[in-house]
Amino acid sequence: MKILILGAGQVGSSVAANLVSEANDITVVDTDAGRLRELADRFDLRTLQGHGAHPDVLMRAGGEDAEMIIAVTNSDETNMVACQVAYTLFHTPTKIARVRAQGFLDHPKLFDGDALPIDVCISPEQLVTDYILRLIENPGTLQVTDFAGGRVRLVAVRAYYGGPLVGHELRTLHDHMPLVEARVAAIYRQDRAMQPEGDTVIEADDEVFFVAAPRHIRAVMSELRRLEKPYKRLIFAGGGNIGTRLAKATERDYRVKVIEKDLERCKQIAELLERSIVLHGDAADEELLLEESIEDTDVFCAITNDDEANILSAMLAKRLGARKAMALINRSAYVDLVQSGPIDVAISPQQATIGTLLKHVRRGDVVFVQSLRRGAAEALEAIAHGDANSSKVVGRAIGEIKLPKGASIGAIVRGDEVIIAHHDSVIASGDHVILFLQEKARVPEIERLFQVGVTFF
Repeated sequence: MKILILGAGQVGSSVAANLVSEANDITVVDTDAGRLRELADRFDLRTLQGHGAHPDVLMRAGGEDAEMIIAVTNSDETNMVACQVAYTLFHTPTKIARVRAQGFLDHPKLFDGDALPIDVCISPEQLVTDYILRLIENPGTLQVTDFAGGRVRLVAVRAYYGGPLVGHELRTLHDHMPLVEARVAAIYRQDRAMQPEGDTVIEADDEVFFVAAPRHIRAVMSELRRLEKPYKRLIFAGGGNIGTRLAKATERDYRVKVIEKDLERCKQIAELLERSIVLHGDAADEELLLEESIEDTDVFCAITNDDEANILSAMLAKRLGARKAMALINRSAYVDLVQSGPIDVAISPQQATIGTLLKHVRRGDVVFVQSLRRGAAEALEAIAHGDANSSKVVGRAIGEIKLPKGASIGAIVRGDEVIIAHHDSVIASGDHVILFLQEKARVPEIERLFQVGVTFF
């Protein structure tokens, strides 16, 4: 697929890195020559220096035959105008724009066919907010992803000593909970992927991904670790877009404090929030954290625009007694470095955003994609089409399907029914199939598996 990416910042670079490895023809446009040079040195792609919304720049970038334009510059206005230019001049089939300002997002009519021709609006801030909210609502989880409109949930959790299933074979999970339908999709042990089988023994510190209906999540977690009490007290370090959205979303159900360094910004968000306490100060100030009873805080979430400040304040909060410390980290190298340290959860905006983009690039009828483990793994929701003659999956039991190495089917959603996958589960046309891939490089094989043959009309 020929794709134009406008903007070589954190999001644009991450998108390029993910897509270029999948045999796409990528061109990145940015005004910063240094950023483009770094990308060209690292990846097999084309770069062009210029303003992404200018018609002549888009023409030189290959806009005439581009199948998709992904506008992710730091300017909402540039992104929106670029999509308009691409549609008017080139009739580009798919146009995706990053839009951050809530004022635009509050008026969806702006983005329908009669106004701005944007097929998909992406708000990284809202995606990160939703991601953090799921972690807060599910204490003890490392990652929570909803599929099929929330009817199926993929959860990552770290196994602890004392969990009933720890030290036992996976097949005993059903013996412990005969009425709970769940399936372990993958296990990571010391960052090495393991294919879960019935005789696989769960060990302490394993990172376990499992699939279950939302009502069964806590029951399955209780097999892997001691259940944590629901969170009550939250501190958000940073009163930017994400911090304000999080406080607004949680202040009715939790005791919320927001720490912000900028006095004017403190005044602004204090007017927006109803029940949250807004504090003017530095989140890395030990005295301030102690004054605000950090030792009684359930979640300390550092979400400023500064990676280093987020890491340091989260580490300090954890050392002073915060039950759970989370940090928003843009640099992927930092995410890997921090994840195994005192910080419980490192949140990558790029990984929260990339799935929304990938589902529009995937071939076959892929309706949802979630990037996992800092981009190394992937979970997909694909729709099965055709019949036993035209499809490689329809009419076949899961045990008969030739899945790529490291791939597993976790669940099937048929209408309102959730079927946790077993080897004898048969896939029907129209089923939503939830798959886990330990290696993202296997994605093209999954796409081919779900594509319908020429005999299907």
